[in-house]
Amino acid sequence: MEERERDPEPAGRIRRLVLDGTSDVVTRSRDFTRRALTAWRWLPPGTDEDREAAEDVLLLVSEVVANACLHGGGPTALVLDCTPERLRIEVTDGNPAPPAPLARRPEGRGRPGGYGLLIVERLARSWGSQPGAGGKCVWAEVACPPPGATAAPGLVTAGSPGAARAGPQLRPAGRAGRTGARARG
Repeated sequence: MEERERDPEPAGRIRRLVLDGTSDVVTRSRDFTRRALTAWRWLPPGTDEDREAAEDVLLLVSEVVANACLHGGGPTALVLDCTPERLRIEVTDGNPAPPAPLARRPEGRGRPGGYGLLIVERLARSWGSQPGAGGKCVWAEVACPPPGATAAPGLVTAGSPGAARAGPQLRPAGRAGRTGARARG
């Protein structure tokens, strides 16, 4: 398992976890994400709202990675790209087909499964997919918490990196070439 962090600019952070050929990828991805959220001072949470935001990110990671396991031939990498405005979660897999919600059959009501993309759509401010070399990348974005509100009291000071974050901006996101993008405003 390869874990790398790049910090190309002071305001942004990118972390990458290579998952190709590893086992227990959902747990590894959640643990990796939890460590990143701690480094970016989303954890420990200072308020119930901060705790819910961090739990939503962990659930989004779990759902997108699990979907890659079930429908994409297995995830190859997880990328977390955090800017002052948003956290972008990207999971690549080997299946070029874009994600599609499973059709719900009346006889399937109450049965587990088939809700992953509904959860992603509900929690992410925007999400989508783009074709890539040998597969696709499924991405989801959430707004970053307001500055200073992401760590327990006393952990973020005016000069600390967590205090430099800008508040959430709920504008539709996505880069040119993305397909299947859904934005919540």
